[in-house]
Amino acid sequence: MSQCVSVQGCGSHYEFAIEEFCLAKFKLDMQMLDQRQWCSWEDTVELYSDLTNCTYIVAQGMSCYWPNRMVDEFFIQVHRYYFHNCSLSGRLLKDPPNRILGPFIVVPILVTLLMTALVVWRSKRSEGIV
Repeated sequence: MSQCVSVQGCGSHYEFAIEEFCLAKFKLDMQMLDQRQWCSWEDTVELYSDLTNCTYIVAQGMSCYWPNRMVDEFFIQVHRYYFHNCSLSGRLLKDPPNRILGPFIVVPILVTLLMTALVVWRSKRSEGIV
């Protein structure tokens, strides 16, 4: 019976506690970073770890299970706001600079043209040989 009471006691009180204590500090910490750094795992790993630990400590203090449905929903909201433009690798996806991309486009085209010219030249040379 005591488990049911402790689980029920984790409802809105727990949600309020993690928003007031954990999320408030995380928001301040993230505001200290430039938004371009939000997708940099190196810049946010410590802040994210602190946020995770905070939700765990609050859950322990309130005798709640951790992780739980509220924590999952809480982190989904955090990700939707702070990390929605980030790729799984932690970097924004974008094309490489033209100086890198150019050779990857030009070289195969030149090789194809060269091979075509070589085949045509070779086929014309072998016509006279029996």
